[in-house]
Amino acid sequence: MIRVLLADDDALIRGGLRALLAAEGDITVVGEAVNGADAVREAAALRPDIVLMDIRMPVRDGTSATREIVSWAPPRPRILALTTFDLDEIVDGALTAGVDGFLLKRATPEEVIAGIRTVAAGDALVAPSVTRRLLEAYAGRRAPDVADSARAGRLTEREADVLRALASGQSNAEIATSMYVTLETVKSHIKNLLAKLEVRDRTQAVVWAYRTGFTDARPTRPSITVRDQPRR
Repeated sequence: MIRVLLADDDALIRGGLRALLAAEGDITVVGEAVNGADAVREAAALRPDIVLMDIRMPVRDGTSATREIVSWAPPRPRILALTTFDLDEIVDGALTAGVDGFLLKRATPEEVIAGIRTVAAGDALVAPSVTRRLLEAYAGRRAPDVADSARAGRLTEREADVLRALASGQSNAEIATSMYVTLETVKSHIKNLLAKLEVRDRTQAVVWAYRTGFTDARPTRPSITVRDQPRR
């Protein structure tokens, strides 16, 4: 069972999400928070698997709350951010804070449910409709770090291939299939490349790849996408 905490200052949105998730046999809402401060307190008390976190809330925003939660010792709640994507600095701040995924508030019910399951499974995601804009905007605002070339040089050829596959939107299983290796081998490569790039998670690894020009997957540029999963 995936345990979800809803963090949003809009009671109508919380109510709608609660009703939506109540119909899913593998997802349960364990609590609600009306601002970032409440989200941190409730996450500490309830230890949900997922915090569905609004980015802009009163008292304390979702970015600040995310930054605190991701600093906790594992296993910590994973953060699936809700955003209207109207301000670049909000997206930039949330990425830096370490969110595990993004969804627009206009996402379909199917995207919300699939997104929760994806993040709960340990993958990261960004809603397909905003991925290209998000990555291009992020890359355009941040100049490559002087140490980036050194970090890239630490990657083995296979780790570099895995990073490019992550940036193209492939799941672990798809990478394993395309590279003719086991799922455990893929997970090992990802763990190693995260350490070598000095990034926290898959989302930040993909942002790093686009920001530095490591990947040349410009035409589609879909980063991490929400994937349809069977309803249970």
